[in-house]
Amino acid sequence: MQIKVLYFAQLGEEAAKAEELLETTADTLAAVYAQLRERYGFSLAQNQLRVARNQAFADWQDGLAEGDEIAFIPPVSGG
Repeated sequence: MQIKVLYFAQLGEEAAKAEELLETTADTLAAVYAQLRERYGFSLAQNQLRVARNQAFADWQDGLAEGDEIAFIPPVSGG
């Protein structure tokens, strides 16, 4: 299936892109992140991120559907 993945902050830097269309056979959001972490060498562990599916926060064990938009959101810092 094809999904759209959005990368923010550190993840965008590590992937060298802000978004991409991804062909995947992953069945959960956690599996998608594992696949992408292996591909891009993301330094953040899953437990350091929030995940959103179709613009709503989601659980890592949620499933996927064709055309979903997934966002991996790293911790925010600032002052």
